[in-house]
Amino acid sequence: MSQSISSSTKAEEVVSVDVSQAKTLLQSGHQYLDVRTQDEFRRGHCEAAKIVNIPYMLNTPQGRVKNQEFLEQVSSLLNPADDILVGCQSGARSLKATTELVAAVSGYKKVRNVGGGYLAWVDHSFPINKEEEEPSAN
Repeated sequence: MSQSISSSTKAEEVVSVDVSQAKTLLQSGHQYLDVRTQDEFRRGHCEAAKIVNIPYMLNTPQGRVKNQEFLEQVSSLLNPADDILVGCQSGARSLKATTELVAAVSGYKKVRNVGGGYLAWVDHSFPINKEEEEPSAN
């Protein structure tokens, strides 16, 4: 009988929370890891006491490519024992980033994906911060 899944490649379970749960968790001290590009982050991000921006994908002349230093950059700023919420624009990049963090050798065990991301956060009219003003339409 062959065993198809070895313990070293077992996919860890990624937990997703909606933005309402995320807002509550942020108020109780969770860290927020925004994995969008720096430009997206500057245009607006969730209001959180502890928020860091480490892009999962980088814009290059050839298009978007995965940030090869993502895990290293996260490890330099966040502890694997921390409660961390991972968010992006709509929830796709953050799901990949969360999966990678959970599977990492350092083992981020208290990481959750924010389903719906920043767009859902804005849809709920939750507080946001902007670092650059968008050009006015008038």
